[in-house]
Amino acid sequence: MVNATLCFLIKDAPEKTVLLGMKKDGFGKGKWNGLGGKIEKNETPAQAAIREVYEESCVKIPESAIEKFAELTFLSVKGTDEKKLDMFVHVFVAREWEGTPKETGEMLPKWFPAREIPFKSMWVDDAFWVPLVIEGKKFRAEFTFGEDNETLLSRKIEPAEEFI
Repeated sequence: MVNATLCFLIKDAPEKTVLLGMKKDGFGKGKWNGLGGKIEKNETPAQAAIREVYEESCVKIPESAIEKFAELTFLSVKGTDEKKLDMFVHVFVAREWEGTPKETGEMLPKWFPAREIPFKSMWVDDAFWVPLVIEGKKFRAEFTFGEDNETLLSRKIEPAEEFI
């Protein structure tokens, strides 16, 4: 199972807005999502999220400004190894950062009002959990997909108070 991160930059005023990135290549190409990626050896999930946000948007997040809100498990019923969607994802939010998001070779960042998140251009499961992150709720969730990694077969979302 791949260990990965996602991070959402959120501005609360004057209107709540969320930074999403359009994936330009590789897994998830053509979809909007939070910024993130795989956790490297000897890296904590928070360190990975901070690194990935910088690599994908040129924005620097201080470690003190990042907070974990969710743990997501994604499972694929079957498929070849390269198409299998087995991932454990640590989801973070940052409300403080340095710099202005810029397009990189991997991502096109864009701010969206919280009420206008483009769920039709995102992973199908995002509509179930991204609003919880934006609302500041902490939870654990599990999503199971069909072998096409697009068909959502089951979902389970439970509140969480603490993360290890």
